Amino acid sequence: MSRIFFIPMPIYILDKKMYFPPVTESMPDGMLAIGGDLSVDRLLLAYRSGIFPWFDGDLPMWWSPDPRFVLFPDELVVSHSMKPLLRKEAFRFSTNTAFDEVIENCSAIPRFGQGGTWITPEMIKAYKHLHARGFAKSAEAWNGDRLVGGLYGIRMGKLFFGESMFSLESNASKYAFIRFVQQLQSEGVVLIDCQVYTPHLESLGARMIARKEFLRYLDLAER
Repeated sequence: MSRIFFIPMPIYILDKKMYFPPVTESMPDGMLAIGGDLSVDRLLLAYRSGIFPWFDGDLPMWWSPDPRFVLFPDELVVSHSMKPLLRKEAFRFSTNTAFDEVIENCSAIPRFGQGGTWITPEMIKAYKHLHARGFAKSAEAWNGDRLVGGLYGIRMGKLFFGESMFSLESNASKYAFIRFVQQLQSEGVVLIDCQVYTPHLESLGARMIARKEFLRYLDLAER
């Protein structure tokens, strides 16, 4: 592993060694390192260390922002407009029945302000491997037999690390998210990592916490 120095912080260049630098050495925007690979072992080490991958070009980039955007399940906000949809079960909800379709839909959804997608074919392949190992999970919303919304992320112990969501019909991803958070809470999950701020997740109760506070929860990923 080597370092390229900029001002004011260094960017770490990862090699094959299974290692990440301390998250306290992240750039002000949260960027910590580039390179390495997307093996199952490296990805699990990243999540356990408070780090997540994001592609930009040909190499994975590794991030650990401060503050961190999270949702505590008991702080979930269900809007007045969503409550009738949940009561009448406007969508059929499921988990882990269509992981491949969910991640592929997430990769195809245009993102405002982005020229492409960070969910590259390499990322899709890596997270399918994590799913096969039981770590990557999906939640789905269906209209009849048609998948219309969903999300995926990594479940480790009492933590869930959210990655991406998509919606093909109004409120479908929000419906899947709310149902999934409620399920995770019933299973003992105490924190959902949302990584970086979005107004959509803020409306559902997510908020910023200091990275050092976030890191204290990572022991729960081992249980």
